[in-house]
Order: sequence, then structure tokens, then C-alpha cells
Amino acid sequence: MADVAGTTVLVTGAAQGMGRLYAGRAVAEGAARLILWDVDAVGLEAARAALQSAADRRRGAAGATVVEAQAVDLADGAALAAAAARVAERGVPDVLINNAGIVRGAYFWEHTRADIDATMAVNALAPMRTTLAFLPAMIAAGRPARIVTIASAAGLVSNPRMSVYAASKAAALGWSDSLRLELEQAGHRHVKVTTVCPTYVSTGMFAGARGMLMTPLMTPEHVVEVVWASMLEGRPLLLMPWTVKLAQLARGALPRPAWDFLAGRVFGIYSSMGGFTGRPGAR
Repeated sequence: MADVAGTTVLVTGAAQGMGRLYAGRAVAEGAARLILWDVDAVGLEAARAALQSAADRRRGAAGATVVEAQAVDLADGAALAAAAARVAERGVPDVLINNAGIVRGAYFWEHTRADIDATMAVNALAPMRTTLAFLPAMIAAGRPARIVTIASAAGLVSNPRMSVYAASKAAALGWSDSLRLELEQAGHRHVKVTTVCPTYVSTGMFAGARGMLMTPLMTPEHVVEVVWASMLEGRPLLLMPWTVKLAQLARGALPRPAWDFLAGRVFGIYSSMGGFTGRPGAR
């Protein structure tokens, strides 16, 4: 897939941050239809208006990308299914970017049951439910299609104050990469899956979190650029930055006490969430 020109693109968590940047890339490449999902109705409408204006300027009103916005609470399975049905009335996405996510950033015992349910629903269940709503038709269409799921390096490397978030992202990672293999095994190679595992990105979602040794906070613009190229290429797994691969090797090779010392005292992984505040107003 050279670009997304003429395709239908759906981005979750599109009101701000990287979701809005992914949507901007779709407009810049001339997607025919762009669907934005987010729980923030006000922010979503502002994003839709700005993106539609950019699309109109780029190609002229007659041939511009049509930008649609649906306020959807991805933690609500019924609401998600209803939104997907509305999208499918005019055709299913060729590109699905499962970007939406939430984080609490607290010790496990400080979570409520509602915290746990919401985190697992948005980060782990929503990508599965959204993909399931569209995948059979994507397979049947027979044309190149892409599914991107934004997991996290937290799903690979344990970290204090991230237990529930890490669990949700580990689930997303395991599901997404298994789906890739299933599609390949079943011969549906026109639908390619890319799973992304980044460390902290400076979008505001992880405000207060500290960068680690050789692993500063990444800018959302850089992450989106690399993810977008990987998506078009059909790259199976993207770990960002390179130190995530190093951590994987060290964690697998070292005895656990040695790894804990290295992660805690040398790389600073285990203290990276100590100053976490998160995005103001995040649920």
C-alpha cells in the first residue's frame, strides 16, 4: 500500500493527540472517507471541522475527503456496535487504526473496580470489538487493507503504577499479533496487521512521567510518522524506540533480581511513573 488515497480510514481516539495526527495524515494523502471516533464529543467536532477544512483546501470542495465524526464511548460495547453499524452502512474501512487508550497511573490497590473495567474495556476489548465488526467484510472485499493496534512497551516490560494498564496492553499485543498470524495462515494476506509498542509519548496522556536512560519521551509527530510508514508497509511489529528491544533481550537473559536492579537502578524504568499526573480531566 503506497498511500491511503481513495480509501476509507477509521481512527479511534481521534479528538486529540496522535489520533488526530493519524487523521491528518489520512487527509494529506487523499483518503476518500475519514471516520473519527472519540468519547469527547466537543473535541471530536472541533477536530472534524479542522480536518474537513484542511481537506477542502487541499483538493477543492468537490473532491475533498469527507470527514465524519461519531462520539463513541468505547468502553460501552453496545454503543461501539451501534457506531460500527452506522459506519458499515456506507462501506467498511480499508484502514483501521485502534489508537484510543486510557491510563490510571496508580498502584493496583488504589484502582477501583470501575477503573479496572474501563481500562480493560478501552485498551483491550475495544480494539477486538471494533476489528471484529469490520474484519469479515475487509476479508471479503479482497483489496489491500490495514489494521493498526497501538499497544505499549508496558505490555512487554513490567513497571510499577502501571499494573492494570500493562495488563490491558499485553492483552492487546497478544491478540493483535495472533490475529496477524491467523490472517496469514488462512490466506487472507491482503489484510495486514501492525502492532505498535511505544514507550512514553509526549501527548499529555502520560504527563509527569519521566524519560528513562537512553529513552527520552518521544514526540507524537515522530511516532505517527514511523507508525504510518510501518502501516503502509505492512510491518508486523513495531517497538519504539530501539531501547525496547534492548530491554526485551536483557529481561529474557538476566536472572530476575539482576534485571530488577538494572531496570530500577540503572535504566530508571521502575521510577518513571513516580511523578505521573496524566492529562487534566481524563476519566
